Amino acid sequence: MILPIVKYGHPVLRQRGAVIEKITPEIKQLIADMFETMAANHGVGLAAQQVGHALQLTVMDVREVAKDRPSTLELKGKPAEAAEIMPLVLINPVVTPAGEPATGGEGCLSFPEIFAEISRPESVDVKALNEKGKPVEFRCGGLLARAVQHETDHLNGILFIDRMERKQKEEFRDELDALQAATKAELKKK
Repeated sequence: MILPIVKYGHPVLRQRGAVIEKITPEIKQLIADMFETMAANHGVGLAAQQVGHALQLTVMDVREVAKDRPSTLELKGKPAEAAEIMPLVLINPVVTPAGEPATGGEGCLSFPEIFAEISRPESVDVKALNEKGKPVEFRCGGLLARAVQHETDHLNGILFIDRMERKQKEEFRDELDALQAATKAELKKK
């Protein structure tokens, strides 16, 4: 089922996600719905907060944009193709920087039409559980590393606008204020 995407201004986007203790049928259904929602909106990643659930859960799939924005992957210290682990579910992820900062373009389904250059570590080490509750560990770079960091930020109530340079954020001030006001007006109706 395609879920509505929560937009900037909704309080759930600022909530730290609860740790998932058990993979229940409800969690499995949420994962399936998140993949369907992400695909329908042409995203490469989606955090539970973006569909109204404050949980430590994110899904991603970078295969569609792999040609334009490559990713690197290491499994057990050996190079691998990012496609091998796609589509990817990360539950309770722990992400550790493993490379120098690099600037790259980012957008967010919760911020339609806003794209910005954001500085993040070029590569990261990731430890998490998959959709079966099994541990996954890998090092990634490029777009996958950027997506992992962007989505993990969501799980901690951090938005990509928080990572923008002040000047860049000011350039988007009118759009951000309008989006936030529209979201709050929508919430008042409910």
